[in-house]
Amino acid sequence: MSAREDILDRLRSALRDHPAVPEIPRTYREDSGMSAEERIELLVDRLVDYKAGVTVVDEAGIGARIAELLLDADSYVVPQGIDEVWLAEADATGPGRRRTDTPEAQLSVAELDSVDAVVTGSAVSVAETGTIILDGSPNQGRRAITLVPDHHICVVREGDVAGILPEALRRLDGTRPLTWISGPSATSDIELQRVEGVHGPRNLDVIIVRA
Repeated sequence: MSAREDILDRLRSALRDHPAVPEIPRTYREDSGMSAEERIELLVDRLVDYKAGVTVVDEAGIGARIAELLLDADSYVVPQGIDEVWLAEADATGPGRRRTDTPEAQLSVAELDSVDAVVTGSAVSVAETGTIILDGSPNQGRRAITLVPDHHICVVREGDVAGILPEALRRLDGTRPLTWISGPSATSDIELQRVEGVHGPRNLDVIIVRA
């Protein structure tokens, strides 16, 4: 018998006479009932409270806003599946140097640390908590590119904004690598001194795109 089988056998033996587990009531809210406009308004309020930059634009305004946010960047990285239309104006007018994160030439942590910004899409956002969720889809890339650069520019579509967490969870595949973002990275020590950029980007700019 292997060590694993031995441990599992002991667990089964210990649990053989355990009492029946009562059914767990699941009476929590599953739907916010909010309109699209209400979800956007609440998400903006939460993100601003978290000290994130927020802009609400239509489809045609995405590229101009990204270019504006990248004006001071000497370099930036994007995932392989990013919409190239979003970056056309930044490539044409900004001083930034775009580097694409691909499976064939993944940037190392040291290389990412030298990059000023990252531009990604997003999977789902939760208006009530001000949380943006990435799931590693092609327009979001691997987790490292959104954790190491100091500035994260994230595009959120109106249709991907859920009112409350149960609504968001129904849209997610739990087997994918999920990154949950609630504002710029920050922490406080015992003296409540706020320190930004400890676990991820110090600066988060969110572009919400109306349908």
